[in-house]
Parts: sequence; structure tokens; C-alpha cells
Amino acid sequence: MKLATLKTKHRDGMLIVVDKYLSKYAVPDIELTLQFALDNWASMAPELEQIYQELNDNQCASLPFDPGELAAPLPRAYQWLDGSAYLSHVERVRKARGAELPKSLFDDPLMYQGASDYMLAARDPIEAGSETWGIDFEAEIGIITDDVPIGVSQDDAEEHIKLLVLINDVSLRNLIPDELAKGFGFIQSKPASAFSPVAVTPDELGDDWSNSKLHLPLSVYWNEQLFGKANAGKDMQFNFSRLISHAAKTRSLTTGTIIGSGTVSNYDQAVGCSCIVEQRVIEIVASGSPKTEFMHYGDSVRIEMLDNHGQSIFGAIEQVVKPCP
Repeated sequence: MKLATLKTKHRDGMLIVVDKYLSKYAVPDIELTLQFALDNWASMAPELEQIYQELNDNQCASLPFDPGELAAPLPRAYQWLDGSAYLSHVERVRKARGAELPKSLFDDPLMYQGASDYMLAARDPIEAGSETWGIDFEAEIGIITDDVPIGVSQDDAEEHIKLLVLINDVSLRNLIPDELAKGFGFIQSKPASAFSPVAVTPDELGDDWSNSKLHLPLSVYWNEQLFGKANAGKDMQFNFSRLISHAAKTRSLTTGTIIGSGTVSNYDQAVGCSCIVEQRVIEIVASGSPKTEFMHYGDSVRIEMLDNHGQSIFGAIEQVVKPCP
């Protein structure tokens, strides 16, 4: 099924059920949030699934679907963890910083904990105080979990994946080096991330969801020009089960935890890139210097995944870069 959060006066919004083709939605009889539904998934999921089926069969009241009316599926989350599951991306980004790829990264995932008190909706702008900060998009796949026990094995981790989303993990590239040099991680260089209009259950993806990976291309358009179309299931060194077990090695995870895949990336350069910095590194290797600039005010980015029939699965993240107010 497909779920979304309608913007309301309440900061956590209101849960709605969206039809398969992203054309209409239904409101459950009792007003609730996605977090509440996740906290009570055993009882809520069957009820929401029934609404979903009735909606698809035109057997319940509905309203037109408008992504502009939506918040992020979880407008704020208890936890946001971002991995780096695609080593082609890690290698390229580290080259840009002149850093080697540690051998441990082939066996042990890279992950950081980001701010999750405010998540951007799919149509919210990317706000930046200066174009000199190196504004970059990063197209990712994300999962939302239920309660995950401490020390969960990789074999048992997949059952804790309740929903999938698309993510634009915005990065301010020119702020990153100084922050990392302090040895204490990202804060200023990682502003709020944006999420797809809709979150979907794994069963909605059919055979394209296997081995805890989503085996479909993720399209990225920059200023309406195709920038990249890497396959999210290819070259993924660590699947989502592995990322969950890594995050839960020393602590349990709370229902509503979001885990990102990191920037989707393939070793095949012909598919393009899911972030600007990768393209810049490719240019540096080829000619000694980057040619592609980072984003400017007024630039737009669109991130979307289509199924094998050309139907949008999650809806599109569509953002424009603006100065901070």
C-alpha cells in the first residue's frame, strides 16, 4: 500500500492512504499520524490495507491527490541514520577530498546520524545562505523500521522494514571538509533532507524488491535535464538488512527510525550520477579539474523512480534552490 502525510495545523500532519496510481487519496475514519500507525502496525496495517484496496477499486470516498499538499511522510522522526552502501560513490567522493578508501569499508558499512527534528516535504525549497557553500543533491532510497532489537542479525533484519521512501539528502559540499577535519561529523554541512510524497510497503514493489534491495533505476533531473539514472539494486555493497544490523549492533532502534542507502551510484559511468560531486570527480580524473558547478539559486532538482510500466512509485521530489529568508 501507499501512505502519505497531509499538511495540517498539527506539525505531524494527518495520515492518508494513496491509490496505486497516485491519482487520489482516502482519509481513515479516525485522524491519525503515520508515526501512530507505525507504533500500532499490527492492528493498523490491516485496516489501512483494506482502505487501500477499496480506494483502488473505487469503493470508498476519495479526494484528488496533490503532492503540493503533503508533508514528508514522517515530518519529524525519532531517528535518521544515513549509510553509504554504494562504494562507487564513496570512492569518488573520497577522491575529491584526497582520501583513500579504507579496506574496512568493504565489510563494515559507513553510517552517520543526522538531524531528524524537521524533514522537508517533496515540494519544499532547498534553502541555503550562500551559493558558495557548494549546494548539492543526493538521491537515495530509504527505509522506515518498526522496533528493532539490539544485536539483530542481518537474516532477521528485513522483517523490520515497514516502508520505503525516496530521499534527497542535501549536502553543502564546501562546508564538509572543515567539519570533518574537527573529527566530530556533520552538522552545518547536512541541512534538512527531503522525502518523496509517498511511502510504500515492500510488498507493493513485487519482484523489484529482493534481497533487501530495490532493483529499479532512480532518475535524477537537474534543471529538467537528465543527470543520472543509476540502478538502486546494482553495486549496492550493503543491503538494507545489513544497514539495519549495523545500526542496531549496540542499541535497539525505535519505531519510525529512517535509514538511508546513501547516494545511489553505479560503477558504470554511462548511467550518470545521483549527485554533483560524483560528476565533478569524474571530470577531475579525466581532465585534472572539475567543470560542473554546484547548484545556484533558482536551480531545480527532480528525483523519481518509475516501475517497469512507467508508473511513478513514490511520486517525485521536486525542489528549487532559494536563499534563506
